[in-house]
Amino acid sequence: MDYYGFWQMLLDEISAAPKDDERRIVTFYDARHYARALSEWRTLRTKKTRLRQVQVAPLIRAFFVPAAGAAKLMHKFADTLSVEEDYRIQLHALPSEKTGTAVMPWGVKAIHAPQAWSKSTGVQVKIGVIDTGADYRHPDLRHSLATGVNLLRRGMLPLDDNGHGTHIAGTLAAAGGTRGMMGVAPRATLYPVKAFDHNGSAYVSDIVLGIDWCVQNRIDIINMSFGMKTRSKALHNVVIKAYRAGIAIIASSGNDGKRGGDYPARYPETIAVGAIDKKRRVASFSNRGSYIDVYGPGESVPSCWLKEGYKEMSGTSMATSHVTGSAALLLALRPGLTPRELKLLLRRTASPVRLRKGQRRASLGGGAADALRLLRAGIRAKRGPSANAASRRAD
Repeated sequence: MDYYGFWQMLLDEISAAPKDDERRIVTFYDARHYARALSEWRTLRTKKTRLRQVQVAPLIRAFFVPAAGAAKLMHKFADTLSVEEDYRIQLHALPSEKTGTAVMPWGVKAIHAPQAWSKSTGVQVKIGVIDTGADYRHPDLRHSLATGVNLLRRGMLPLDDNGHGTHIAGTLAAAGGTRGMMGVAPRATLYPVKAFDHNGSAYVSDIVLGIDWCVQNRIDIINMSFGMKTRSKALHNVVIKAYRAGIAIIASSGNDGKRGGDYPARYPETIAVGAIDKKRRVASFSNRGSYIDVYGPGESVPSCWLKEGYKEMSGTSMATSHVTGSAALLLALRPGLTPRELKLLLRRTASPVRLRKGQRRASLGGGAADALRLLRAGIRAKRGPSANAASRRAD
């Protein structure tokens, strides 16, 4: 392969790109070809400054390139690499609702998290929150936040300029005590991964880099409250890498109120989450279907907000943070649990949701998350069959 020619062709595409928001993901099939292309790029970028706009993703052997097209590249190197559009991806929250106050959120109570705290509070579990960042000044979050990473401005703290990430962080691990808000896993450690801008928009490449960072930093669970309609080979590849590294990825299904849902929740390696309302029915806005593994509280959920405030929001985004928090409670007790085992336990311990008129239970997928039942089942599974039988007799 002509690696110099490869980069020259990409350089021409970069120079011809009419818009800054048109990008491509170039993925190599073979690790050796990728290594040679990476080495050539490192040499050339010192002289050809436009190549400095290229980002690398070693975990999936990819380059992220600001280019409008790559037809010539695909034609010449079809046996060596693939090219796909770097799609935009959106958060899964509905427009902001009324401002809330510091209370024990109804969703935290609905999944029986407070009753589970005598067994686990999520201590030492590392949660990667790929989102808009977090408000590091919020009093309910200051003991829960680690440094994380800002993928939009490297070297800076992942500060939230949107609010969505702070809201997710609050449901996950707020620890405000009696004067503030309490999240599902108040002693878990959150690692904000800022991939979304102030408008709540990101590229697939930003998400790939975020998951890559989580793998490199040995995160235990990744919360992904966002999605898109289009399949992405690059995104699926990095999800598989995280799955094989033992990291559970918990993803929201979307807010279209339809059967089916968004990616990455549709990938089999993720734990797909839908939303229930305060009556324990599948929320009218929530996507649903047999692929949904579990539902979480997602209607008018109060949580932390910017400027040390609170706000109520709805969406499968909010539901996902409840499920991720529940998973953190279990992983604190069962740190060796695999993503597959976690998914099976979440599905097995979920409570039946209430049906709306005309709904069939089989068409909805999983049930409603229950943190207490999850912990009990996880503890019993760790003890083994004989201990489980004795425990059932005692119950």
